[in-house]
Amino acid sequence: MTEHHSKARQIAEKAFDKTQASSTAGNRTRDELDAVTKARQEKTSRLREARLAMEAQNAADATVRKT
Repeated sequence: MTEHHSKARQIAEKAFDKTQASSTAGNRTRDELDAVTKARQEKTSRLREARLAMEAQNAADATVRKT
């Protein structure tokens, strides 16, 4: 009877370990995806600011040339 319990427990522990490993891998993947998304958003913001600054400078230069 104790061997049966031990065998069932071993199976349950293996299943639990497999679930935990899958969960850990999923968390790691999610963290990597979040990091990539954050980096993309920061780069987009930086490029937007540079574009707006360049457009403002071009508009100022055009105004100076017209006068």
